[in-house]
Amino acid sequence: MKKLLIFSLLSTLVLSACSEGEKPVQTSDNKFDADESAGKVHKLADEIVVYSSRKEHLIKPFFEEFTANTGIPVKYITDKAGPLVTRLKAEGERTEADVFMTVDAGNLWLAKKEGVLQPINSSVLEINIPEHLQDPENQWYGLTVRARAMVYDTNKLSPDDLTSYEDLAHPKWQGRLCLRTSKKVYNQSLVAMLIARHGEVKTEEIVKGWVANLATAPFSNDTKVMKAIEAGQCEVGIVNSYYFGRLQNENPEINLSLFLPQESENGVHVNISGAAITKHAGNPEGALKLIEWLSSKEAQKMYAGLNMEYPANQSVELVEQVKAWGDFKADEMNLSKAGELQPAAVQLMDRAGYK
Repeated sequence: MKKLLIFSLLSTLVLSACSEGEKPVQTSDNKFDADESAGKVHKLADEIVVYSSRKEHLIKPFFEEFTANTGIPVKYITDKAGPLVTRLKAEGERTEADVFMTVDAGNLWLAKKEGVLQPINSSVLEINIPEHLQDPENQWYGLTVRARAMVYDTNKLSPDDLTSYEDLAHPKWQGRLCLRTSKKVYNQSLVAMLIARHGEVKTEEIVKGWVANLATAPFSNDTKVMKAIEAGQCEVGIVNSYYFGRLQNENPEINLSLFLPQESENGVHVNISGAAITKHAGNPEGALKLIEWLSSKEAQKMYAGLNMEYPANQSVELVEQVKAWGDFKADEMNLSKAGELQPAAVQLMDRAGYK
C-alpha cells in the first residue's frame, strides 16, 4: 500500500528550473489555433492535447507513432515547466490540455501540489512502471530514467579511484571537482534525496565539501562540466547519464568515461521524465491511452534509442550504448521525496555556499 504524503512546502522553487524546456513551439503539422488572451486552444473532439516541457524533437516522434498506431491525433505545446503549470492554473476548467509531460520528479510533485493533476487508475501503468518511479497517490508516472552519474578524465583517473557522491566531499578531491550550478533542478533533486537519506546536518557537510573541492565556479549545464574535464580544468564531475551519451556520440574517442556511483548509500541517484493527466482534461480516456502507450515496450525502446535514457519499464532491454555503461543498483526511495525536500535542498545549498 502506498502511504499518503503530507505536503506543506513552498510550491514555486523549482518550476522554472527545468533545463529541457524551451519557448512555446508551433509546427505546421501540430499547430494550435490559440487565443492567448483567453488562454485557450481549440481542438477536435477526439484529439489529445499535451503540454510538455520536453523539447519538440524528443516528443514529436512518439506522438506521430501513437497516431499511426491508433488514428488518434496528438497536438502539443512546449514551454518550461513553470509557465505550463501557471497556464494550467489560469485556464482552470477552460484548459484544452489533457496531458502534462515534464522532466524531474520535483516538477511533477509540484504540479500535483498546485492542484493541476488528477489521479490515474491504470493496471497497465502499475505493471509497467516501478512503484518508486510513480506518485504515491497515482497522479504522475515516470516514463524514462536518467542516472545522476559521474564523468571522469580517463587520463588521470580510473574507476577504482571513485566511489560515491559523498566521497567527492573528501579533501583528497580539492581542486579536482567540477559541478553544474545549484540553480538547476537536477542537482536540487540530488541534494533533496541525500537529505532524505542522511538528514540535513550530514548532507550540508557533504555539500560544503563539494564546494571546498571545486576547481572552478559551477557551470550552467552538464555539457560544460564535461568539456571542462576534457580540457583539464578538473578531473571529475556529476552529470546526467544521457548528456554523456550525447557527447560520446559526437566524439567516440573522447578521454572521458561514465562512472555509476554504486557505493553511495542505497545506490545510484536516478531521476525521471514523466507524464500526468491534467485535472480538467477534456479527453481523459485518450490521455490515459497515450500515457499507457508511452509506457509500453514499443515506446520505451524508442525512448532509449532517441535520448539514451534508461526505460522506466524494466522489461525493456537497454540499447547497446547505454548497456555498455554497466549495470547499477538504483536508489529505490520514492522520487516524490525529490519534490517534498527540494525547498530544503535549495536552502541548504545556499547555506553551504553552493551557487
